[in-house]
Amino acid sequence: MARRMTRRQVLAASAASLGYLHVAPAVSLARVYRANEKLHVAGIGIGGKGSSDIDQAGNLMEVVALCDVDSDHIGSKLKKWPSAKTFSDYRKLFDDTALLKTVDAVTVSTPDHNHTVPSVLAMRAGKHVYCQKPLTHDVYEAHLMRAEAKKNKVCTQMGNQGTAANGLRRAVELIRGGELGEVTAVHVWTNRPVWPQAPKIVKRPEATPVPGGLDWDSWLGVAPDRPYSGANGKLRGGPYHDFSWRGFWDFGTGAIGDMACHTANMAFMALNLAHPTKVTGEAGDLNDETCPSWARVQLGFPARDKQPAVTLHWYEGRKDNKKVLPPEELVKQATDLSKAKLVDSGSIVVGSKGFAYSPDDYGATVYFSTGKKTDDKTKPETLPVNNKGDQGQKNEWVEAIKAGKPELALANFDYGGLLTAAFLLGNVAIRTGKPFNFDGAKCAADIKEAAPLIRRAYRKGWDLIGYNA
Repeated sequence: MARRMTRRQVLAASAASLGYLHVAPAVSLARVYRANEKLHVAGIGIGGKGSSDIDQAGNLMEVVALCDVDSDHIGSKLKKWPSAKTFSDYRKLFDDTALLKTVDAVTVSTPDHNHTVPSVLAMRAGKHVYCQKPLTHDVYEAHLMRAEAKKNKVCTQMGNQGTAANGLRRAVELIRGGELGEVTAVHVWTNRPVWPQAPKIVKRPEATPVPGGLDWDSWLGVAPDRPYSGANGKLRGGPYHDFSWRGFWDFGTGAIGDMACHTANMAFMALNLAHPTKVTGEAGDLNDETCPSWARVQLGFPARDKQPAVTLHWYEGRKDNKKVLPPEELVKQATDLSKAKLVDSGSIVVGSKGFAYSPDDYGATVYFSTGKKTDDKTKPETLPVNNKGDQGQKNEWVEAIKAGKPELALANFDYGGLLTAAFLLGNVAIRTGKPFNFDGAKCAADIKEAAPLIRRAYRKGWDLIGYNA
């Protein structure tokens, strides 16, 4: 009798030709839940933002597993959930078949570069997934996450908590209902970066010994191998762990990756945007190690149904010691409307009947030049009422799981994948320095320089070949 293959070996030969996009069967492994049944959740990445993510998920579910590369993070959460099984390498969590049978859902709140693989492993195992924004590190990964969520029929949610805001939801309804007429332009800006990157860091930091309590190999995960670098040998506060990774191309997605899923969310949802077809970008202090000191990006979206084509403008950083912002005329109109100085992060939506100005990262407060305004006191009329912020995102996710209706979570991977992929294309334009056309169906640009930035190669041993449900 033929020897049974391990999970890593299953279909490896045929999957190899597809790289790490082995399409899982279109059969849901997720089970049906009783109304009052207690769900079980595993947390992957439980420090920083992941700390509140697993805490909030734990308010609704029983935490049965904790995974983090930092032993202090594990120790802190074990005080709250002493019976949870612990890991520093997420691959070992998914190889623990006895544990996996008890897990219903997974939160993923690692640095950006390690979002996709554990999320896909979870979905292929029939587990529901909550993943922090930006959903992925690369454009291709966002397409993959959308496909896996759909094929495995699991309930998903991206952690851009502004989606739960009633003010955002009502603003979406107003714009969709024609309050601004035909919208042809959107302008979004941010106060990021607020972490070290170009021009302060343009070369790889010097290596230092890996401190005790840190699983550096698992921290790197899919990223290319490199030595650890820390601040005076300390576990935290260095150029990578546990925050400044955001400015490094191998790990983070820079200002546009960090904040567009928040600040551009309201406009993207309201205008039913999907794949941009034309992308351009410019930036300062470009280098291969870290994200730029400033950038401008233009995403050209085609006409949709009865809606005209839209150009979305993104602004980040400081150029010549001045913040990179929308045109002065628009800024003046926005500040006149709100009767306050321009905020550090916000958005302006321009239509044929007027414009809307949102003076916050989440798009929850919106001033309309037509006289309307949305904020926390506003209630949506057709979209569900939530307004519970980060916890509300988890509440909606769990409601979707129990109802077996992925669409109940408004930032599900189908939507979140489109939002993430669109803005990550901005990073591709920044790094290539060339405009390009993008084919969303093929996930491909018409310049060869874009290909390795749209879909990077994973470090050996950390890919998805052979990992299928």
